[in-house]
Amino acid sequence: MFEIFNIGFLSFTFLDLIDIVIVTFIIYKIYTLTRGSIAAQIFLGLIIVVLLSILAQVINLKALGFLLKLITDIWVIAFIILFQPEIRRILVQIGRTPPFRFFFRSNKDDLISILCQTADELSNLQHGALIVIVKSVGIKGVAESGILLRARITKELLKSIFYPKSPLHDGAVIIQDNVVFAARCTLPLSSQTSYNGINLGMRHRAGLGISEEADVVTIIVSEELGIISLAEKGKLNRGLTKEKLKEELEHSLSKSKEYNLKKTSDIISNES
Repeated sequence: MFEIFNIGFLSFTFLDLIDIVIVTFIIYKIYTLTRGSIAAQIFLGLIIVVLLSILAQVINLKALGFLLKLITDIWVIAFIILFQPEIRRILVQIGRTPPFRFFFRSNKDDLISILCQTADELSNLQHGALIVIVKSVGIKGVAESGILLRARITKELLKSIFYPKSPLHDGAVIIQDNVVFAARCTLPLSSQTSYNGINLGMRHRAGLGISEEADVVTIIVSEELGIISLAEKGKLNRGLTKEKLKEELEHSLSKSKEYNLKKTSDIISNES
């Protein structure tokens, strides 16, 4: 392999450089995932033990080397036990990278299925709903106007939020990275008071307004009529069936880099 430099008997090649870069990157990623927790301190302790073990072998400290060898012989098992949540988190993130996502069912499909089922059931119950799906850039200011949840998305959660007597039902739900990021959010109102000759209520104006200002898709369920609508890029599509809503969402989200290339920051993982 290509030699970069040579110090006495020590030869440093390009392959050694790649090896060091990869190991450094792995250590950095593990540290960032565990930073701020007790696991981070344990991880740094393990790194120190490994470095001491290498040093003892290099300068031939037999007693220290023997002691550290006893520790390093079982450190892999100890590492797995101590860092089980972090290892799971890392493996999940690896599975979400583009080369591996090909082999797994898309998170986008799960999201669309949950949203369509929820909208259909809320429509049948005539429970009003306003759901904003962030496609690319987040809408932090809007999310902060409500109650931050950072909860795993389920049909039951969304239905309970929009139950008329729920304290969170009045306002919008923000969904980002397949997570219910916030509820009871205040959205900017569209200046349009009617659309194609139909007068718009506050819920529809809010859903339309946020779609005019951000890269989002908004699902609106009318409380009065139970009609399902979809707002995107300042345009409103009313009277959607469950099947038509699924078709529209698949078309909209398939063009979104956010849902095809990553599942953004793992909000739930970062909070755990």
